[in-house]
Parts: sequence; C-alpha cells; structure tokens
Amino acid sequence: MAAPDERDEASETAPPKKSKAKLFVILGVLVLLLGGGGAAAWYFLKGDGGHAEAEPAKVEPPQFLDLETFTVNLQDSDQYLQVDITLQLPDVAAVDAVKQHMPRVRSRLLALLASKHAEALFSPQDKAKLAEEIKAEIMKPLHPSIKPPKVDDVLFTSFVIQ
Repeated sequence: MAAPDERDEASETAPPKKSKAKLFVILGVLVLLLGGGGAAAWYFLKGDGGHAEAEPAKVEPPQFLDLETFTVNLQDSDQYLQVDITLQLPDVAAVDAVKQHMPRVRSRLLALLASKHAEALFSPQDKAKLAEEIKAEIMKPLHPSIKPPKVDDVLFTSFVIQ
C-alpha cells in the first residue's frame, strides 16, 4: 500500500498539465492584434487611405498690371486726384486683353475718376467703393467681339488728393 501514497505525493508536487489549446488561442489573438495594428499603420502612413489622391490642381499665380498714373480734376472743386492703380488679373490672357485695349480702359477710368467729389474719396470705405467701380468699369466689354476680362482686384499704389 505504500505505492498509492507515492502517487499522491507525486501528483501533489508536480504542476498540473496545462492545455495547449489555450496557448494556441492566446498566440492566435496576439498574432491577429499585431497584424491588424501593422495593417492599420501601413494603411494610414503609407497607403492612400482608400482614396486615390487627386493630383493638386495647378494654380496659376495672379498676374499684376500696373496702369499709368491718372491725374484728374475732381468735380466742383479746385482739387485734383492723382492715383496709381494696379490690377490683379487671373491669367496672362486677361493681361493681354487689357493691354490690347488700354486706350479704352484709360478713357473709361479717367471719366469715372473725374466724376468724383473730393469729400467722397477720403474714407477707406469710399476708396473700397471706388475700387469696385473701377473693377466694374474694366469688366465691361472692351470690344463687341471679345469676352470682357475678369479682374480679381483693384489695388491703389498711390492716392493723393490736393
């Protein structure tokens, strides 16, 4: 009967056998997590994120056209206005269109500027309004057979009333 006691002692001191299935499940979950994390990192860092990257649109830089100095007598006064204007145009074609018809552009702007009163040109809001009027005047058709030029902005580089 001593033999059964030896078995009891051996079974008590030896660690119980663990199931290998549990180990495989844990390793499988770890592999899935690491693989998923690596795939996500690649997706966001290297991949295109599921979106085909659109090639950035080539934006042509704005074109600036300096007009000659305008000097006009203001309405109902002994004062005059001397102003330098720069036009911001969207492309070279618009610059060419304005240059080609510069006498007509200058004539329109001289008439517009000469129609102003000195007191209506002092505040920043007055100057902004004048810039919009100049823009509208230039964007009128310059010739019946051509499309009117687009003007992005009118910039005053000098503005003197005396």
